[in-house]
Amino acid sequence: MRSLLPLLSTKPHAGGRSALTCRYRCGDACFLEVPNTSDNEYAGDIIAGALSRRSMVRAAAVVTVAAAAGAATVAGPGAGRAHAAPAAAPARAGGHGRPDGARGLRFPVVPPNADDRVTVPAGHAQSVVIRWGDPILRGAPAFDAENQTAKAQAGQFGYNNDFLSLLPLPGERGRQIMVANHEYTSEWLMFRNYDPENPTREQVEIGWAGHGLSVVVVQEERDTGRLTPVPRHRLNRRVTATTEFKVTGPAAGSPLLRTDADPTGTKVLGTFNNCAGGTTPWGTTLHGEENINQYFANGARETDRRYGLTPGPTERKWERFDRRFDVAQEPNEPHRFGWVVELDPYDPDSTPRKRTALGRLKHEGAEPRLTDDGRPVVYTGDDERFEYFYKFVSSKRMRRGNSRAAREHNLTLLDEGTLYVAKLTGDSPQDIDGTGKLPNDGEFDGSGVWIPLATDDVSHVPGMTAEEVYVFTRNAADKVGATKMDRPEDVEPSPRTGRVYLALTNNTDRGKPGKPGADEANPRNLNKHGQILELAERRNDPSSTTFAWRLFLVAGDPADPATYFAGFPKDRVSPISCPDNVTFDPHGNLWISTDGNKLGSNDGLFGVAVRGERRGELKQFLTVPTGAETCGPVVQDRRVVVAVQHPGEVDGATVELPASTWPDGPGRLVRPSVVAVWRKDGRPIGL
Repeated sequence: MRSLLPLLSTKPHAGGRSALTCRYRCGDACFLEVPNTSDNEYAGDIIAGALSRRSMVRAAAVVTVAAAAGAATVAGPGAGRAHAAPAAAPARAGGHGRPDGARGLRFPVVPPNADDRVTVPAGHAQSVVIRWGDPILRGAPAFDAENQTAKAQAGQFGYNNDFLSLLPLPGERGRQIMVANHEYTSEWLMFRNYDPENPTREQVEIGWAGHGLSVVVVQEERDTGRLTPVPRHRLNRRVTATTEFKVTGPAAGSPLLRTDADPTGTKVLGTFNNCAGGTTPWGTTLHGEENINQYFANGARETDRRYGLTPGPTERKWERFDRRFDVAQEPNEPHRFGWVVELDPYDPDSTPRKRTALGRLKHEGAEPRLTDDGRPVVYTGDDERFEYFYKFVSSKRMRRGNSRAAREHNLTLLDEGTLYVAKLTGDSPQDIDGTGKLPNDGEFDGSGVWIPLATDDVSHVPGMTAEEVYVFTRNAADKVGATKMDRPEDVEPSPRTGRVYLALTNNTDRGKPGKPGADEANPRNLNKHGQILELAERRNDPSSTTFAWRLFLVAGDPADPATYFAGFPKDRVSPISCPDNVTFDPHGNLWISTDGNKLGSNDGLFGVAVRGERRGELKQFLTVPTGAETCGPVVQDRRVVVAVQHPGEVDGATVELPASTWPDGPGRLVRPSVVAVWRKDGRPIGL
């Protein structure tokens, strides 16, 4: 008899995610003991010299404005559900009936809902760009749910699309290169009659091929925002769990990275659990390996536990089919994952690289910014409760142009430099009581320092070598007293102002007995809705070692006193919960996708003004189907592109008993997909 997945759990989940998602995406990380057991201080208790919060320009006075209401439900078939959360506040339109809002955010608000479809604003259209299993390589067959093979999947679009990047394709009019992460596989929703205790080799190898990255050229449709894949294009590529990677940077060749299969410590097969990422100014993409712990069995060492590995077998049982997933047999194999990966999408024959100079942790993303003299600075979060916020400052300058010499040079930029971790100080610790009440000065804010961990082969952490700092970066950050944060996820510097925005998704362990309590950067105990932190480097220099910070947004129901929208009137914003991926639009607005909405609505995508008199005006642009997470996103002039990840991933769901019929309707397998949205009149989004 097929074993049943014990889905009906009495344990509360962080955010609104199902037990099924927690099990397959992160290995039930929220149910395990917090890996960070250090006694580091947290921001409300740190007394350290740094910049005054007054070095950050205060927001201009806000005015009461109206957000427009109304939404259109447009998508593939699927049974709708009753709305489960309150709609955004009633609103009025601007002149001539047009929606009001900041420039780039003038679209009708999509109200919270629990519909099994992608819901977009009235006057907008959408289409699925590409689905899991769609062929992209020459010779790959069409998707066949009942006859999947590893060979077919290796030529098809992978599973559970997350980070997206759209890059220009010179010389091919109307075409762009789309790069997508494939974070993890959900075997219960992929295979009929799946037995989790006895997966077959074919199922395991399909899972290996479903992980990784996809590169696919897409064609723009004239006069709309529709994108169509160009199958068999010469640049199309799949990177999977068996693709060879080159290890570069100061830890390359370290004894800590050597295995029986790779005694050099410089070659790794595959990349797993790629969550968010980044796009570099020199035309490559960065991909953060996140919850890599769940792929490795029998992790019993202290360094294993610090990274979330546990004794015993894994969920997917990969260790039965390849000894490298058994820590007892290959103790260094887990050290070869948890890095930032760099891919050159313009060269389908290039070897992807794992950049050890950026440290090993659960990277949610990696977004670069250039210094005035052309050196890249990469910000990254470590997505787990009470983990840290990092940056890497390169010692090399980027070369302009697209010559072969320039490209080869730029592919070395992330191998030399200094790795830092953040320590934050709140300036009103006496006012923080764990309820989320604003301090008496009216803002959650303060100062901070970047603590150096290592520069090339020189360690700045007493008692640790440089190689140890890079491989056990969490342990190094523990030693230097970094600030414990509420799940630092995606991070994005504004291309207009240089300010850095960090999504802190949630932390329901904050303030529990024996756990760190609230501080000014993480001001709510039992934090289930999350917040977004805004950081200003000293003199707007990303290589600076000091900064000022404040909370730009404290998420939740706007009617809740423990929420904050940069001072904007809360009766004129959309409710938001669990911010995750972030990006900027061409007008300088921040766009936020959510993961695990705890307000009763499906996850969605939101735009918010970060400057001017409408600073803090937040409006919901779309929602995704039942059980899905909003990932990606990419916001261009005339289109918004999102990755709809794990649709239908609801407790109790299987292939036989689906919780969603998206995107293809009843009787078809639910399939993670990429969706494009545009205005029906062909005009730019939000104007």
